Amino acid sequence: MILQQFYLSCLAHASYIIGDEETGTAAVVDPQRDTDQYIAFAAEHALEIKHVFLTHLHADFVAGHLELRDRVGAKIYLGAAAKAGYAFTPLHDGDTIELGRVRLKALETPGHTPESISIVVYDLNASDTQPHAVLTGDTLFIGDVGRPDLRAALGWSANDLGGMLFDSVHTKLLGLPDESLVYPAHGAGSLCGKAISKETVSTLGEQRRSNYALQPMSKEAFISVVTADQPEAPAYFVYDAVLNSQERPTLDQTLERVNPMTLDELLALQEIGAQILDTRDPGEFAAAHLVGSINIGLAGQYATWAGTVLDRNHPIVIIAAPGRENESALRLGRIGFDHVAGYLKDGLRSLDSRPELIAVTERVSAPFAAELLSSSQPPLAVDVRAPGERDRKHIAGSLSFPLNHLTENLEKLPKDRPLLVYCAGGYRSSIAASLLQHSGFDSVSEIAGGLAGWESAKLPVQAAPVLS
Repeated sequence: MILQQFYLSCLAHASYIIGDEETGTAAVVDPQRDTDQYIAFAAEHALEIKHVFLTHLHADFVAGHLELRDRVGAKIYLGAAAKAGYAFTPLHDGDTIELGRVRLKALETPGHTPESISIVVYDLNASDTQPHAVLTGDTLFIGDVGRPDLRAALGWSANDLGGMLFDSVHTKLLGLPDESLVYPAHGAGSLCGKAISKETVSTLGEQRRSNYALQPMSKEAFISVVTADQPEAPAYFVYDAVLNSQERPTLDQTLERVNPMTLDELLALQEIGAQILDTRDPGEFAAAHLVGSINIGLAGQYATWAGTVLDRNHPIVIIAAPGRENESALRLGRIGFDHVAGYLKDGLRSLDSRPELIAVTERVSAPFAAELLSSSQPPLAVDVRAPGERDRKHIAGSLSFPLNHLTENLEKLPKDRPLLVYCAGGYRSSIAASLLQHSGFDSVSEIAGGLAGWESAKLPVQAAPVLS
């Protein structure tokens, strides 16, 4: 048996290929939309991908099931409770798929979503009764369980799904042997849970001992603990969950439309509302960028923030570092943002003869920021981190405007006073500063290095009180 995990750090997403060497048959579970790596791996190991499983209709990314269907003829499998606009094989409790000496058995494990399944993996050369592993999707994570509140917009209450999740975990997954390996669909950083470990594999026995949500408790207590303090989900989550249930163009088809354009063509689109997305690193963006462009750097949680601050109703034109244009569009495609109209040919060099179109964002050192804030006419310090981060510590006198709600609160910020933006390290503050400049705020600067730079300079922070 071959069982290979593929981990995509920027989306904290784990996908899998399971193969039988004897028959050369393979299945892919929860694939990302760009599927080259699975096809290359299968070719290297003399495997043919005949099956593709979605453990559920994912909300945080667009899965590659249709891509694998169209590229290699893979048959699609979903949980029996799923509804989709393409042909699929529904899986009920106990349904099995045989890959030679490998058996895949479905468990219906609703809770994160109503159609969620887990896949129990048997290596028949070792045992036909003791499972080797279970692929738990977003039902069970390492250190956490899937949040049950992401289907509210589709008519499912968190309490109802939380009750299903309790039953799925306690009556089905915990009924498997402690030695079973646990392979989830996400790791630390995913917004599909609140306390997911950085580890990407564990055992059921270890999770039984250490996972807070698997400790003995009533169903009511379980619902209460797993619904509390969940991070806010981006608006694109519902869009992606629906998209994963629909027939749609493949990633290759959408990327075919992404072509170079001239500066004049870009400016014409910008004039009618196109979003100009600069994907370079924040430092490069601060030094020089097109007036009105928005910075979301490829080095951070690029797709998540793009899905949060950009909209789906206006085309996107990309400005990227040379050679990274296609990557910028592909990573948007992973979350279903297929409305990329093109990219600026030659990048920022296209502006060499148009200096009037170039803007800068001042990034000031932490000591100088402290001087500015203690001056007689200080700028307004704007903290764009999440509320939980701010509660732990922040710069005294700063105001909280979390990045995911910044654009809807712009009227609360003064346009006649300089703004000094900061986050944890400088990535989100660059996004925020670009959004503010795009919205007509003329005097916007950032604290270089964010709060980390501030503390490195031994400057004081206002910390949360210590509870005795």
